[in-house]
Amino acid sequence: MKELLHAIVIELVENKDAVVIKEDEPDANGVTVFHLSVAPDDMGRVIGKQGRIAKAIRAIMRAGAIRHNKKVMVEID
Repeated sequence: MKELLHAIVIELVENKDAVVIKEDEPDANGVTVFHLSVAPDDMGRVIGKQGRIAKAIRAIMRAGAIRHNKKVMVEID
């Protein structure tokens, strides 16, 4: 799942070296949290107008997780 998130985000940003994804262990409900951080200049590219790109990234990640019987959540730091 981390590779999927990285593949999506790396195509959106200009500063590819600043992309950092941290994965937390699943909590009591089985939800794995991914913390995404990018360069401040690229933050708007990842969030998008009115958060549309961020919502799309989260939807793709949830759909990918369902295929593996997992639950994920993406937080943009």
